[in-house]
Order: sequence, then structure tokens, then C-alpha cells
Amino acid sequence: MNTRKVVFLFYTTLLIGTFSGFLIAFILDWRTHINDLSNGQIGGFIMILITPAIWTVIAQMGFFAYLTIHRFGLGIFKSVKLWNKIQVVLIAFVLFDLMFFRHLLFAEDGQTMFSFVGLPLLLLMYGLIVAYLKSKDTNASAFIPTLFFMVCVTTIEWIPALRENDTIFLISAIVPLLVANTWQVLVLHRLHEPEDKVSKGKNTKVKTQPVK
Repeated sequence: MNTRKVVFLFYTTLLIGTFSGFLIAFILDWRTHINDLSNGQIGGFIMILITPAIWTVIAQMGFFAYLTIHRFGLGIFKSVKLWNKIQVVLIAFVLFDLMFFRHLLFAEDGQTMFSFVGLPLLLLMYGLIVAYLKSKDTNASAFIPTLFFMVCVTTIEWIPALRENDTIFLISAIVPLLVANTWQVLVLHRLHEPEDKVSKGKNTKVKTQPVK
């Protein structure tokens, strides 16, 4: 993948992630933002542009970090099947921790751990959808690595927001993260396609690993 494609991936991810984060932040508190604009106060409006851009950059750093980790994993374990099994265990561990630690930090009297199962369950469902789309567009071996990236890496990127028990903050953070990560993982293999095939619009599947 040449420099031009890396730059394309960077700025398209930044634009898509920032726009999605801006849109959800505006929707969640639209009355306040409209009032601020009508009164000539643009500080809050600027912040809902800057904040999702920061989350998107975090998503990009997480993505390229995972590309490195994925290659190290394949090199260390010398087996795609073994590395995939390890990733499945890590996915289960992260989902459990996402439920357990939020219960530990924010549970009120009478709340059980299962009261906090919503976030990990929704994240898992979304990750499964993205992993299915990735494997359908490439090959079956892409499913587990993509699911690992969407669940585990996204959760790590989400930690600054998870430390707060603020629903609006959680949503405002996870939307640009998920949108950016989805775009990156689903477009990456297309950037590896030969230029002539892309220009001719051929829809051939890429017989490669899910991430490179």
C-alpha cells in the first residue's frame, strides 16, 4: 500500500469519524447547541467538532497498533488457528471485564452485574455484523481478527469515556470510534487491490488476511 493510499485512509477516516461524532453530539443536545448559535456563542459548536476528531485520531492509532499486534501474533504463534483461538479468549475476557468493572465502579444498591450487560452485548452484536461483512468481502479467515479488532481494540480506545458514568459521553465517544474503525477495517483490503482492477470496477474477493 503506497503513501497516497495511506493518506487517503487517514483523511477519509478523519472526515467520516468526525462527521458522525459531530452529528450524534448535536442530536443528543440539539437544543443547547441551537441556543448557543442563536446567541452567537460558537465555543460549544467548535467543541463538538474537535472532540469527535480526537476520538477518530485515537481510533486510527488503535487500528495501526492492531496491525502490528496482529503480525506479531501470527509470527509468535506460527499458526493462524492458534492465534484465532487466543483472540476469541481475549474477546470473551474483554466483554466480561466491560461488564464487571463498570458494575464494580458504578453499581447502585440492588443492581446486579447483569444490569451492565447492555454495553458489551451491543458491542459484540455490532462487531459480529462488521466481522460478517468483512469475511463476506474477503474470506472466512477474516472473521475472528475483525471481531477482535471491533470488540477489544475499540474497548481499549473507549476507556477514557468508560471511566465516567455519563450516557451522553459514552455515546458521543463510541459513535466516532465505531464508525472510524468500521471504515478502516472494511476499506483496508480494497486499498490493497491493484489499481487497474479498482479502476475497472472488478469485484473480486481478496484472498488475504483481514488486516495487513
